Amino acid sequence: MEWLFDPSAWISLVTLTILEIVLGIDNLVFIAILSGKLPEHQQNRARVTGLSMAMFVRIAMLCTLSWLVTLTQPLFHIYEHPFSGRDIILFIGGGFLLFKATSELHERLEGVAHHEDSPKKVIPGFWVVIAQIIVLDIVFSLDSVVTAVGIASHLPVMVAAIVVAVMIMLWMQKPITDFVNAHKTVVILCLAFLLMIGVSLIAESFSFEIPKGYLYAAIGFSVMIEFFNQVGQYRMKKHMAKIPLRDRTANAVLFLLGGRSEAAELSPEAQSVVEDRSAFGEKERDMVSGVLTLGERNIRSIMTPRNDIVWVNMSEDAQTILEQLRSIPYSYFPVCEGKLDNLKGIARGKDIVDDLHLHGKIQPDTLHNALVVPESIGVLQVIDLFKSERGQMRLAVDEYGSIKGLVTPVDVLEAIAGEFPDEDESLKVKEISDGVWEIDGSTDLYSVEHTLKTDGLVDDNQEYSTLNGLIMERLGTVPVIGQTLEYHGFRFEVIQMDGHRIETAKITRIETPDA
Repeated sequence: MEWLFDPSAWISLVTLTILEIVLGIDNLVFIAILSGKLPEHQQNRARVTGLSMAMFVRIAMLCTLSWLVTLTQPLFHIYEHPFSGRDIILFIGGGFLLFKATSELHERLEGVAHHEDSPKKVIPGFWVVIAQIIVLDIVFSLDSVVTAVGIASHLPVMVAAIVVAVMIMLWMQKPITDFVNAHKTVVILCLAFLLMIGVSLIAESFSFEIPKGYLYAAIGFSVMIEFFNQVGQYRMKKHMAKIPLRDRTANAVLFLLGGRSEAAELSPEAQSVVEDRSAFGEKERDMVSGVLTLGERNIRSIMTPRNDIVWVNMSEDAQTILEQLRSIPYSYFPVCEGKLDNLKGIARGKDIVDDLHLHGKIQPDTLHNALVVPESIGVLQVIDLFKSERGQMRLAVDEYGSIKGLVTPVDVLEAIAGEFPDEDESLKVKEISDGVWEIDGSTDLYSVEHTLKTDGLVDDNQEYSTLNGLIMERLGTVPVIGQTLEYHGFRFEVIQMDGHRIETAKITRIETPDA
């Protein structure tokens, strides 16, 4: 026991422990890959069992050191090249490494998924995996035992170093396994390392020793590149985390449906599924895109604007009101006195007709309370109001209380499924030819984006929500007929005005978009 008081023995113990951990990392990584094939409740037990077996195999090989020495004696010759027991072990171990690493790489590169609920999945038995780990332990233990013999002079020191190293690896196995499983590129890199080690073992079995420095330099360089890759992925995920989950999901689905021109904000998982869009028809894409964009929109983008609101002036005579009702195919009307902002209530057209025939004027009890909402409210919020409160109409007002528009459930449906023109309306969007459209100036920009199959026209920071507002904002003035604007890869030409409002604009796709 004199070695307990020998400082060189303790230095050998520390040095050998560190080297045993370094030499055991590749074994630990391969154990993590093999145990990943087992059901989740068996994986941790397999890793612990595998590392424990590695410890006992190395101790057993140390205790049979005299037998290990005989493994270097030639057993037979092939073309005058001697082969020893050690060479055979190295050749078999290297071949096994090449086979397992190649099959694992093929499985992952071919995209074969492991799902426990898949009826076709063949799950290896627990002891089958343990047997593979033991074979690898024997191969990897050769270097470990040779290192131990070369550094330490006392068997207890060698055994203690191996036990301490395995205990530390048992403590490290869970975080290392979690890291390997969470980063798929690391698995590929580790399998490539095992290929290199397999080739090195086979070469060594033929007495052609590849300098370990070359292997370590290649592995070190690859680890450095993978480190930069992981840093880049971490920063990308950190940036993605700043974007709300709903927006990221909507962007991924919209790009898949053809509603986005680029996938810059998509995660790698989402980008991997957006290549084939043929599974969705054009009408399906438009409708799903309409649903996903509802959360981004306020009612300014779907409401009937103030200038187009049809309302009943209760100050007019009965005959004038009756003629107005006969010419308009609506069921509900805002009832005002003198002007639109002097709102008295909402009434059904047939109730107004009854009042005018019986009493010659609209009766107060015919009017229902007008349901008013701010114009900045979101579409999803107004949908909740339609579901929770009675009434087929909501009037949108600005911060000063002036009426700015009118919203009905049909407006919400049109935002999803497209335009439903009334009997007295014409289509707001007309395709003249390939890449040329005539669009009403009051058309909301979301509909314009869907029609032009582009994005970037909607700007949530601006007050406008229609094509009319976009052209005026970009021109900086009220346009005149014939005036043009080139923006975002399109030419906007004003072809019809209604006072100070653009009634119709002609939009033509051009070659070079204006960023």
